[in-house]
Amino acid sequence: MGIERRRLTIGVVALLGAVLAACSPQGTADSAQATAAAQSTKETHPVSGLRVIPVTVQTAKGPHRFATEVAETSAEQAKGLMFRTELGPDEAMIFPRQGDIASFWMKNTPLPLDIIFIGKDRRIINIAAETTPYSTDPVSAMGPTSAVFEIRGGRAAELGIEPGDTVEW
Repeated sequence: MGIERRRLTIGVVALLGAVLAACSPQGTADSAQATAAAQSTKETHPVSGLRVIPVTVQTAKGPHRFATEVAETSAEQAKGLMFRTELGPDEAMIFPRQGDIASFWMKNTPLPLDIIFIGKDRRIINIAAETTPYSTDPVSAMGPTSAVFEIRGGRAAELGIEPGDTVEW
């Protein structure tokens, strides 16, 4: 009976040691850092549910960073910012493209937008400024695009965003 009791005691001590090691502050800090890193790469917009990434526009005045929703699928791109009634001054949506001549409209979009067409070299080709809400008239790029970037109407002029500026994402 003495040997069995000794084995039981050793087993309990080993189990307690494992539990305490798992609950140590170092383990918690590592877990918290891993969780934070995972969340930062998987941040989603509370309204659209789309992934949010930083996009920086480099202007003559300096860089400006936007928290940008990524419309990746054809369904996400078809919806875009339709039906949205708010867009913060540093919020945006980006539509990655395959080098085509992009054309957009404002159907079901109640907010005026600045639609920024970005070339394959990541430089702004042209800007359709303060587009008309709900319009079905096409707004087109002046060349092949790698992406289209939408921000609140008038914001491009406020920030000095112009054709030739670079966009990084």
